[in-house]
Amino acid sequence: MPGEFERISQIGDPFELLRATTERLAEAQQEVTELARLRRRLIQDLHAQGMSYAQIAVEAGLSRGRIHQIRHTGPAPEGAFLGIGGVMVVTPLRPDPASDCTYVALDDLNTGKRLEDLARTFDLKVDYDHVSVAGQIDLNRGGLLVICGPQMSEAMRQAYEKDPVITWERDEVGWLLRDTCTGEGYRSGQESDPQRPYDLGYLGRLPRPDGQGTLLAIAGIHPEGSLGVVHRLATDIGTLWGQVGNEPFSVVVGTEYDPVTHEPVRTELLTPLYKHDQP
Repeated sequence: MPGEFERISQIGDPFELLRATTERLAEAQQEVTELARLRRRLIQDLHAQGMSYAQIAVEAGLSRGRIHQIRHTGPAPEGAFLGIGGVMVVTPLRPDPASDCTYVALDDLNTGKRLEDLARTFDLKVDYDHVSVAGQIDLNRGGLLVICGPQMSEAMRQAYEKDPVITWERDEVGWLLRDTCTGEGYRSGQESDPQRPYDLGYLGRLPRPDGQGTLLAIAGIHPEGSLGVVHRLATDIGTLWGQVGNEPFSVVVGTEYDPVTHEPVRTELLTPLYKHDQP
């Protein structure tokens, strides 16, 4: 820290100095937030392993009251399920047939906004990017939360192919998600006869193409499926974090939705929460 301060303070140009100090303050705040999250998680883990708060306090050289305060305040540990420090919400661009412009579909915008709101509740910095109309997206970046299926992006199709358990398939009826462990295929209620207000979504953490990290992938067979996945995250992220942490995994999420508003009414996990390091 002293070395970094000395480096910045030696900048002669006042505007460059202002930019450098602003950037460094933002970085420092993110570091403080993540250290607080890690500290709270450690206390929770130690308590879950059988240590009393009094014992933790003695070993850490803190008061019992301080340990209780840390345990119940600050950024929640399960926020790390989405990312560390900051995340980037990625949604697909679509061509406007009436002009040369592109746009984000309202359904994708809604899902992205709810994912953003969830990330902010964990004190995560949120940025944005888009999958181009041609399906191009740089997946070799940290903190990516990508709302895009395999049909709209070759890069995402290749990412989904790295899932060893759940696959995307398409036949004459439409898209389906298949659990290759059981052979079960899952279809949207919009393709059933009669139709019913029920859709499917994919949730998984997949390896980046460069092998230097992972990305969180979200996609529905229809928009209601993607929205259902984010709804599940918002209501059950603590359980998901407790089961898979920040390791690669995948699961199929079923969503019953209101046929008028298309808002999720109930979600369920249709497959086990598959950790990809399992044999």
